[in-house]
Order: sequence, then structure tokens, then C-alpha cells
Amino acid sequence: MEEFTGVLSMVDRQQPLILHKNTFDPIRMGVIGVGNMGQHHSRILSLLKDVELVGVSDVSVERGIDIASKYRVRFFENYLDLLPHIDAVCIAVPTRLHHSVGIDCLNAGVHTLIEKPIAASITEAESLVNAAADSKGILQVGHIERFNPAFQELSKVLKTEEVLALEAHRMSPYSQRANDVSVVLDLMIHDIDLLLELVSSTVVKLTASGSRRSNSDHLNYVTATLGFANGIVATLTASKVTHCKIRRLAAHCENCLTEADFLNNDILIHRQTTANYSTEYGQVWYRQDGLIEKVHTTKVEPLHAELEHFVHCIRGGDQPSVGGVQALKALRLASSIEQMALDGKIWQQSDINYQYLNPLSSKTF
Repeated sequence: MEEFTGVLSMVDRQQPLILHKNTFDPIRMGVIGVGNMGQHHSRILSLLKDVELVGVSDVSVERGIDIASKYRVRFFENYLDLLPHIDAVCIAVPTRLHHSVGIDCLNAGVHTLIEKPIAASITEAESLVNAAADSKGILQVGHIERFNPAFQELSKVLKTEEVLALEAHRMSPYSQRANDVSVVLDLMIHDIDLLLELVSSTVVKLTASGSRRSNSDHLNYVTATLGFANGIVATLTASKVTHCKIRRLAAHCENCLTEADFLNNDILIHRQTTANYSTEYGQVWYRQDGLIEKVHTTKVEPLHAELEHFVHCIRGGDQPSVGGVQALKALRLASSIEQMALDGKIWQQSDINYQYLNPLSSKTF
């Protein structure tokens, strides 16, 4: 997509946003960027209860008019002209534009959902977090896998298990989509966010390596290994050069192996039940029986659940489960992994004093 243009909003940053508490008025919403992801935001917002999709904006007039006509809403060639007509917005523009568009929306008094990653740099992400705090508005970031039914159920299962290690694979064939960032910021950051949510501990060791296609400006394949203060280790692998699509997260636990398949919405729990030896014709035979449990999950579309959560936060004033602070943590760790994969160095906690519990520190995981 081309660059979005327009003057900066002059709305007072300190003006608090109005939450839609205890009111039956529909929340007026818009979508900025109606390409690969934004068109789905438009589709779901047009169906949500107590939401009015007012309009969409895109630098492609043809695409914008097509989506606007499909859902019978207004098209705005300049997204700044959309802002006075809405209470909340979904931003699905290229990563390099997240900061500039997001700042305009927050400064205009509009609750904002930005697709992941929150921004192209840590500095830009911090700026968005601060702008949201100043405006007292909702800032949610589109880490959609948090709302995947398979992850929701996986989280419940692991609360009763002693996790020893986590292993994530997120692989895709090569495409022209999201080629303005590395595979770390495009794909791996999903699993980074899930990992930080599941482990809730300090990263004390990190290694990463990667490779790229000969004609690529960014890393296309990266694997990273993380060690946490609580003893859990994790391995993350992300690829844009794998000839099939994989979205899996496995938890190696004291009493089981739990595997979540985010594509097929499946969770399998492997348990060892019995092991015995027997002797037959002078030979010793070993037999191990196992049990595989399949966990029931719902069929809710993750994006639908994510947008419903956004609306709920606007209505009640609750903080999003993936707000700016959580997204900033994921971006900091992703940036460290990306840099390490590029220069091949190994980082340990003794090298730099990272303060994990201070989410606004520039060196926080």
C-alpha cells in the first residue's frame, strides 16, 4: 500500500475519551486500511451487535470504494476525514505506518485497535503507549492468537500442569504479504506474545539464528531458544519459506505432552499410562501404553472474539487483554531476537541488567 498522507490532528492530547458505559447508543466504528486484514475487520464490524460501521479509508480508491459499497458505508480517501465521525477505529495499514496513523487516531479522541506488531520500532511503540495514557482511551493491539479457542483451552490445561518446556512452530510458504518486516515481526511475534502470557517469568538467556532468501531484505527463517528464570525453556521457529502452513504450540509437562494446533483448532494431551516388560522365548519385550485426550474447543472466529473484546473494553472501560504495554513487551523481545539472528551473538542476563517487571523500560522483555 502507498503512504497515507494528511496533516496531524490538532486535538488536545489531554482530553479524556468518553467511555460508552451503560448506554444503548451504538459504537460508531471505522477501518483504516482495507487490504488483506482490514477487509475482514470491516466484515465482522458490519455484523457486530451494538456497533455501527460508519466508514472505511484506504489509499487505494478502487479497493476502498469496493469495500465501502459492499457494506453500504462511506469511503474516505483521507483517513483524517473519517475520524470526526467515529468513536473507535481498527488500523490495518503496513507496519511502518502504525505509529503515524495510530497517533492521529488517539489524539483525535478515538479508541484504537492496531494490528500487530504495535509499531515498527520500540520508540514508536512507546510513543503510542504514552499517547493512549494521555488520552485515557483504549489502545488494543491485534495479537489475534490470544483469542484463538485452541489457545484459550491450552491456557486452562496448563494451569494444572508443571510446564518444563514450550515449543512453537509458525511456518508459511513464501508470499508477497507483509514483506516490509522480517519473519520475526510478521509471524514469530504471535508466539512471543503467547509465550510471555504463559510463562510469566524473566528471560535470562537468549540465542537466535536465521537466514533469508537471496532476493529478500529481511530474515525469512528464524529459530530462537529462550531460558526463563523459573527454569522453563522455549524454542520458537518461524518461517516464510516452508512449503506448507503450520501453526503449532507444544507444552512439554511433567505428566504429559500437550499440543495445540491453531489452524485446525485442536488440542491433544498425550499421557503415559503403563509400561511393562515381558519375557517370551528367551527375549525381553518392552511395552508402553499411552493415552491421547482430545480437548473440546469452540469454533469462534478469533478475529470476531478479538473485536468483541475491543467493544467490551470501550463499553466498560476495562483494559484490553493485549494492550499497548503487553504488545510493547512482545516487540522488545522480538527486536532482540531479530538483532541476535542478524549478528549471531548470545545474550545472557549477566550481560545487561534487564528489568522485566518494568514494562516501559527500553530494555524490558
